[in-house]
Amino acid sequence: MHIRLLGGIEVVSAGGQPLHFATRKTSLLFAALVLAGPKGLRRDRAAAMLWAGSGEQQARNSLRQALVDIRRLFPSTGDEAIRIEGNADTIWLAAPADEADIWIFDRGCQADDGASLAAAADLYRSELLDGQSSPGEIDDWLAPLRSNYTRKALDLVERLSLLPELGPREEEVCKALAERLVALDPCAEQAHRALIRIFRRRGKTNDAFRQFLACKEALKRELDVEPEEATRALVERIEATAELGEPAADRGPPQAELSLLEAKAARPAVSVPEKPSIAVLPFQNMSGDAEQEYFTDGVVEEITTALSHVNWLFVIARNSAFAYKGQAVEVTRVARELGVRYVLEGSVRRAGSRLRVAGQLVEAAAGVTLWADRFEGDVSEVFELQDLVASSVVGAISPRLEQAEMARAKRKPTESLDAYDHYLRGMASLYRWTREGLEEALPQFYKAVELDPDFAAAEGAAAWCYFWRMANRWMTDRQKETAEVSRLVGNVAISGQDDAVALAFGGLALGYVVGDYEAASALADRALVLNPNCATAWSASGYLKSCYDDPDIAIEHLSRARRLSPLDPLTFFMQTCTAFAHFVAGRYDVAWPLAEAASRTQPYYLTGLRVAAASNAMAGRLDAASKHIARSLALDPELTLANLTHVAGHIRPAYFVKYFEALRLAGLPE
Repeated sequence: MHIRLLGGIEVVSAGGQPLHFATRKTSLLFAALVLAGPKGLRRDRAAAMLWAGSGEQQARNSLRQALVDIRRLFPSTGDEAIRIEGNADTIWLAAPADEADIWIFDRGCQADDGASLAAAADLYRSELLDGQSSPGEIDDWLAPLRSNYTRKALDLVERLSLLPELGPREEEVCKALAERLVALDPCAEQAHRALIRIFRRRGKTNDAFRQFLACKEALKRELDVEPEEATRALVERIEATAELGEPAADRGPPQAELSLLEAKAARPAVSVPEKPSIAVLPFQNMSGDAEQEYFTDGVVEEITTALSHVNWLFVIARNSAFAYKGQAVEVTRVARELGVRYVLEGSVRRAGSRLRVAGQLVEAAAGVTLWADRFEGDVSEVFELQDLVASSVVGAISPRLEQAEMARAKRKPTESLDAYDHYLRGMASLYRWTREGLEEALPQFYKAVELDPDFAAAEGAAAWCYFWRMANRWMTDRQKETAEVSRLVGNVAISGQDDAVALAFGGLALGYVVGDYEAASALADRALVLNPNCATAWSASGYLKSCYDDPDIAIEHLSRARRLSPLDPLTFFMQTCTAFAHFVAGRYDVAWPLAEAASRTQPYYLTGLRVAAASNAMAGRLDAASKHIARSLALDPELTLANLTHVAGHIRPAYFVKYFEALRLAGLPE
């Protein structure tokens, strides 16, 4: 290994001599090429990232000179194993798989044995490119990568500490990594838990308790929160052991550390954004009528959407907030897990034609209610009530908000409550993600449009249904349904110019079913302009770019969608799209775990199974690939390479060829 990026840039020659780059930007360019891997880096992107302040021609000249400096550096040492290659558009680093620490680290993190995991842990000296300041453009690209490797290190140290059998060396390596991670972030609970477990293994109960207290104090000081339930449960088990008078060392290592309690609380704390951030929890349905549950959910969704239109406000997506539906949860826990400062909760009571909406806004860290109120009116005035609640919440967060900004937060999808009823019922069916659910959803959306011909949200949702019908080969008349998608999305483009979700749904369907990438991207872009907090819009943009454009940009957009909606029930779709982006970029070892995770979450999603099969095949995991093909054929016996285009959609030809050959290698019949 001659290249180190974990903990700063270090490059040595074959003879062990350190190599020094001519300039800081040259070293950053080399690091960017290492991070890009075999897929390489576009020349124009590299120039824009590193020399953004220069003119276009000057940036190109600077890039050319930096590449000359790098190429001179390696031949001068006689080390020909590492070299820069490229064409008119792209440059890449050609090097053996064991030349860079991050490449070895990534492979080690996928292992299951203690020796391999410990070897990977040894490589994580500090954060990726630690101590390297970088220009704004490259930092925007580097920040998510740095965060990703930190997350991998935290997962790695916890996995090591949980192994039933851990040798002395592996245990020491685990302890050292945990200490490094705590030094970098005193609030890193996974690292604290690893240290607590190690002290427990060694019989040092007092040291384990001291580590817990250090963790608790750091969380209180830095975030004003309590330790996660998983951390508390771990310490409670050690306390119980101590009370029984059984030394932890005599009991041996924990065989089932991840109890049900820990697994349930395994959601990591998410950092709170600098700007005001809020999650709108599911309201309680006080009507006593289960049939009205959809209406209560719709009230919450509309409040969430109204708040999301305010550009300065970070709003957690409806789908993530609804992960807490039916649960009695503490506001502080919700805020920690979703990474928000404020939580809105409330209730909706509907009796006949009268509607009462009650809500309260809580500042989670302080446990203080900032605002509470209730609103009553006729059911026909539901939209005015929703806007009034949203307006009051925004006013409580920022009294300086001007009325003009509140006007942009208002959105009334229809003036017809009956049409809206049908739309909400359709969405409830669609979210089941089954064939039967889609068959129930479509008539509801069409009824909503019949009652209100300008109801863009209903038409966008109908087009989204056809997306899923095609993805799972449930279409009965492909030509007719494709034409219907074109018609629906055309209407959305006209009547839904101010509806981000409708435009996002329309863009997804237009790109996948019809194959009009440019028009689909324009709809997704418009959705992002309308509502930069819309997870659905970022997801749509990411999907389109993964199939037609730059996979790295796709991954960035899909990552943004996940951040806005970390508990989204559509996470499996985002994971599949991210996996496909890594697949087309040639990062098969990154792609297959994501695709398999998506398939575990939604085992009937055929696209996820196919991407898992293709990624495993290209990663050399043919047994795993074969299993995914077998599962796909069990669900869709008529699927073959010959009809693959019917489900793959209109993706870039080069991507399709790669996908086709990978599935052939996986064993999909001709």
